[in-house]
This record gives sequence, C-alpha cells and structure tokens, in this order.
Amino acid sequence: MRTGGETDSNHAKASAAMEFLLFLLFLVLLVAASATGLTADSHDSADWKPSDDGRRWRSRTS
Repeated sequence: MRTGGETDSNHAKASAAMEFLLFLLFLVLLVAASATGLTADSHDSADWKPSDDGRRWRSRTS
C-alpha cells in the first residue's frame, strides 16, 4: 500500500524531470536556430558598439 508521501515524492520527481526536459528542449532549439542562421548579434567585443557586416561604426564625435 502506498502512502501519500510516496505519491508526492513521485510527483515532485516527475515535475523536476519535466522542467529539466523543457529547459533542455529550449537550449536545443536555440542551438538549432543559431546553426541555421536564424539568430544574429549586431554587437561585437566588450564595448558593445554596433557593427555593420562586421565593420565597426565610427562615431562622428572623434
């Protein structure tokens, strides 16, 4: 005979497993989108200046 504690424990384990699988699916979708070129980063380097086809924009103030 099962007790309520075992059912709650099993439910918590199943919930944690589903949460992990959904997170893993999200990461796989991000990797697939990146591999197929659906993602883009318009910034480069640590200063986060925008670039145009890899060429840095030059500010007019300098």
